[in-house]
Amino acid sequence: MIKEKAVRSVPGIPAFLFLLALVIVVAGVLIWYAGSVIGGSGSVGLLEILGLVVIIGILVALLISMNGLTIVHPNEARALILFGNYFGTLREQGPWWVNPFTERRRISVKIRNFESSQLKVNDHDGNPIAIAAVVVWRVTDTAEALFEVDDYENFLHVQTEAALRGLATTHPYDAHVEGDIALRSNPQEIGNELRAEVQARLEKAGIEVMEARISHLAYAPEIANAMLRRQQATAVIAARAKIVEGAVGMVEMALEALSTKKIVELDTDRKAQMVSNLLVVLCSEHETQPIVNAGTLYS
Repeated sequence: MIKEKAVRSVPGIPAFLFLLALVIVVAGVLIWYAGSVIGGSGSVGLLEILGLVVIIGILVALLISMNGLTIVHPNEARALILFGNYFGTLREQGPWWVNPFTERRRISVKIRNFESSQLKVNDHDGNPIAIAAVVVWRVTDTAEALFEVDDYENFLHVQTEAALRGLATTHPYDAHVEGDIALRSNPQEIGNELRAEVQARLEKAGIEVMEARISHLAYAPEIANAMLRRQQATAVIAARAKIVEGAVGMVEMALEALSTKKIVELDTDRKAQMVSNLLVVLCSEHETQPIVNAGTLYS
């Protein structure tokens, strides 16, 4: 695998001033030499022509060297390629001078977001759901990102959606058993698991996944109404169970208080009737109408 490595470079401003000074000097020498050769008396010899060619060659080489000047912006890197081989990466911002024959590919190392499209998959229970995720990422190894995969951004998109599909099929939408990790009720655990899965798939692409979380989660339209009724029924059952549990506790407290304070002695039948009446009063969804007994306890 190709790993990122630092490239040797020269600060750009001193290099530019040095090359500019050399260009001016060589250009002046060329003008002086050409004037002396052409304006001199007699024919121009081979040595004079060779000297002129050498000076022109030096000037052209200096002008080509000026092409080695490059600028690296903040949160940006430049990957250098020399004759088809990876030469190194410039990460420090500012002007630099490098080998003028290198190809310099710009690559951003900023923190970026990617939101997947809404995917229709079946959860662990086989229910069709619509799910999407947001991934926060950045490039950490420019060499791997450029040379190990064809298009690192497209690679990220495809692998994120693949990981999201796999995650959705291993967890239910709602937890029906206590202790189960569900997509809706355990967002933190699901996000951590998704981040680890996406990171494992992107190791070869030189990408760091900083955060991953579910951005959209819903039942598919064809079962949404049925699942809504199921959730409502589950909520009603849970609420009624809580009411019954509280009512039983209150009845128990009432019977215990009557017995402890010896307010009235109740036989088994009367206790059963009292328990029934209290449960009706406490568990009823509507207000009860009291009936005052004007007779004795037994009539």
